[in-house]
Amino acid sequence: MPRSYPPVVERFPHFLHGGDYNPDQWLHMPEIIDEDFRLAKLARVNSFSVGIFSWMGLEPEEGVFTFDWLDRLLDRMAKENMVAVLATPSGARPAWMSFKYPEVLRVRPDGIRNRHNARHNHCMTSPVYREKVGIINGKLAERYHDHPALGVWHLSNEYGGECHCPLCYAAFREWLKQRYGTLDALNEAWWSAFWSHRYSDWDQIEPQDGSVHGLMLDWMRFVTDQTVDFMKHEIAALRQFDTKTPCTTNMMGTFKPLNYWRFAPELDVISWDCYPSYHDRPNQLDHAAHISLCHDLNRSMRGGQPFMLMESSPSAQNWQEINKLKSPGVLKLVSLQAIAHGADTIQYFQYRKSRGSAEKFHGAVIDHEGTEKPRVFREVAEVGQMLEKLDDVIGTTVPAETALIFDWENWWAVEEARGPRRDKQYMATCIDHYRTLWSKGVPVKVIDSEQPFDGCKLLVAPMLYMLRPGVASRIAEFVQKGGTFVATYLTGIADESDLCFLGGWPGPLREVLGIWAEEIDVLYDDEANTVVLQHGNPLGLTGEFAGRTFCDQIHAETAQVLATYGQSFYAGSPCLTVNEFGSGKAYYLATRAEQSFLSSFYDALLQQAGVSKALETELPEGVTAQVRTDGDKEFLFLLNFLASPAEVCLGDGSYVEVVSGDTVKGKAQLDGHGSMVLRKV
Repeated sequence: MPRSYPPVVERFPHFLHGGDYNPDQWLHMPEIIDEDFRLAKLARVNSFSVGIFSWMGLEPEEGVFTFDWLDRLLDRMAKENMVAVLATPSGARPAWMSFKYPEVLRVRPDGIRNRHNARHNHCMTSPVYREKVGIINGKLAERYHDHPALGVWHLSNEYGGECHCPLCYAAFREWLKQRYGTLDALNEAWWSAFWSHRYSDWDQIEPQDGSVHGLMLDWMRFVTDQTVDFMKHEIAALRQFDTKTPCTTNMMGTFKPLNYWRFAPELDVISWDCYPSYHDRPNQLDHAAHISLCHDLNRSMRGGQPFMLMESSPSAQNWQEINKLKSPGVLKLVSLQAIAHGADTIQYFQYRKSRGSAEKFHGAVIDHEGTEKPRVFREVAEVGQMLEKLDDVIGTTVPAETALIFDWENWWAVEEARGPRRDKQYMATCIDHYRTLWSKGVPVKVIDSEQPFDGCKLLVAPMLYMLRPGVASRIAEFVQKGGTFVATYLTGIADESDLCFLGGWPGPLREVLGIWAEEIDVLYDDEANTVVLQHGNPLGLTGEFAGRTFCDQIHAETAQVLATYGQSFYAGSPCLTVNEFGSGKAYYLATRAEQSFLSSFYDALLQQAGVSKALETELPEGVTAQVRTDGDKEFLFLLNFLASPAEVCLGDGSYVEVVSGDTVKGKAQLDGHGSMVLRKV
């Protein structure tokens, strides 16, 4: 991993600060656009994302293009030294296209074609849609590739959805032929002899049968690959005229239907849309940890390269069940949270609030009131002022020695499996382990199982149910060379086709972990077993803790037993083991242990593995510490996700608070939802 990276826009070594702007909604009121530029200066906004959902404004009828309004906008942005994140408009096609070429509309699983409505209602296999997208993208790139305002190409908007039309089914069958070669190989991989589902012709295959797990797993893989292929088609149209401007597309965190690891190699920079809701609810810290996990995931997708926070709300959203306002200080907190984990931009949806339709109540920098007076505008301006003092953070990254495996294909497979319970809680389990590390100020990279483990001392793989080819051998090599590996219940059960391994679980990891898993007990949500630590165990852990959800029945082979179950017919059998393998150690946690156990467990592992933290002192509840560095400069971020004040012990040394310039020694005082950026002197 490089020690530092160039800015997202190389000519602009500052944080991009701005948001989605839709002047095409206001062309009949030019005084509004004039006011928007005046207010941008006051809010320290230096960037607009433009052209998103603007297809009708750019091509009001087939083959008739109207770029004059966009010319004026980009020229004015260049004059104001602003950066344009210029979007391709494929996220919402114009009505004339839907009615003239109905094949561009998606088909539902029941075979009914959608009407023209909403957005992302298009078939990404359709040759007509690809042709029209190629034309409009090419026109944009030809016209603006050397425009002084252009900084980044924004591909579509939040790709998503699937289509069940004949074109997509035909493409799926071709995809399967490439993957398996023969029907015999496909039938074997899908175990289709079960319930007499064996296929004798490719045309019999339709992704409608959830009882054939291999079929549905491959359909989800195909949907990702077809979406990536469509995105590559968009990029190719731009690259005809522009080979230098970076391309990105805005992802959606842990959006389950798409495996974003397949997108990352095709992009020049990663971006995502982040909408946390910090309102002091009981699950507040789990939610904060989930958002941080998403930030780390997006930074990890390109090997540690800083990412773009493409969308966030400066105030409330409009699409959650309850859309509360952000309390004072929370906008700064969530902005610094993103930066602490690797963001080099802070951007919003939206800049000016829409007057009508679906998002007229979604938060914005400029409200319907239209001036700089509202609290939200003033807080955005404060964030802008803060960002102007953080130029030295640009390009720095996070020195993570710990990796957590969050794997989309594994997620699909484990949740699709019918048993041992319906909701396997894979995402929640990943958050359990991540939150423990995050609350201790441990920098983490979040990877999928096919990514390298280079530079890691600790590798955590919650519920790695599916082991794709080569993964087990790479984990074995990691441990053998001295790494510490943590596995949990439901590990090593199935291969890439969701076929269970023969010879016992955890399959190819059995030798590394030194255990054999015989059965899986499932607990009711209000039921718990106990984890009883063995006296004198090498981690020095003591006491009893609750274990919930799953209880693997395991046998220690070469592993040492560290804890046993305290209840049920399997009381006294192992539930935590360690196996020495080569120069490293592999741990197996057979139940979903409570947070207090995970805290003690990881304290011991971090010390044993020699993993560095952002801050070596203990952090108060609700506070995390994160670090960014280029090897010379180092920035410490302190973030308080609770409404009550907190005091953080800094240990020895003296710091400067980067934004205020104040000297901080010994202890840092954080307000409720408070945050600060420190630099050691």
